[in-house]
Amino acid sequence: MTSTWAGLAGLVVSVCFILALQGLSGPKTARNGNLIGAAGAALAVVVAFTSGQNLQHLPLIFVALAIGSGIGWMAARRVKMTAMPQLVALFNGVGGATAGLIALIEYLSGGAGETKLILAATVFTAVVGCVSFTGSVLTFMKLQELITTRPIVLPAGRFVTSAVGVATLAVAVAMVISPSTGVLYLLFALSLVLGVLVVLPVGGADVPIVISLLNAFTGLSVAASGYVLDSVLLIIAGTLVGASGTLLTRMMARATPISRSLRHWCA
Repeated sequence: MTSTWAGLAGLVVSVCFILALQGLSGPKTARNGNLIGAAGAALAVVVAFTSGQNLQHLPLIFVALAIGSGIGWMAARRVKMTAMPQLVALFNGVGGATAGLIALIEYLSGGAGETKLILAATVFTAVVGCVSFTGSVLTFMKLQELITTRPIVLPAGRFVTSAVGVATLAVAVAMVISPSTGVLYLLFALSLVLGVLVVLPVGGADVPIVISLLNAFTGLSVAASGYVLDSVLLIIAGTLVGASGTLLTRMMARATPISRSLRHWCA
């Protein structure tokens, strides 16, 4: 596929994603919106395989596609409607983890020699992706009642969370200024811990709002990874998810009375 056709296909994919979001805004059009979004995602995969890029490890890619498609199909077929928020949280966590792994792989493949802007995008992808991953897994466990749905408040929890947040920011800046593999691994560890600390004090009734926010985080991390990979499709898709997730979070927060756990989380 030539660059011209790839660009046109990317435009079609972008329109499909926008129409999907519009369709998902109402129950009567949600099914068609979901199908349009799935068609756009399938076309994006085709573009990735036919855009002339030098793809390596094709057998492993096809095996991964088969396994992922099978797991997604079975999960979507068997999940109950009452358990849909848990499934959304889990899938969102997978997206965050994927973005974080992309940042790691790209850096290990020669990212130390990239520009500061690319390094900043890589660091952003790693931090936000890891926070979204562990936070989403924890929200899944809360909604699935694998752990208590009540707020889990650690001793001096606010100070601990703030300290980990400041340390994560400091390590992220250090990674951009003087990149090294050890600093990147430390950044991953701090970001994973930060995702847990942020979600722990949230009670079960407020978890859907946090899921929506983490979904926006995942979208932003995907958009940043698109910049690292020089993929316009990832940038567009990630930005759409980030923007829609942010708007949804604001709408849910305004429509839901703020409970004590969410006030603690926002404090």
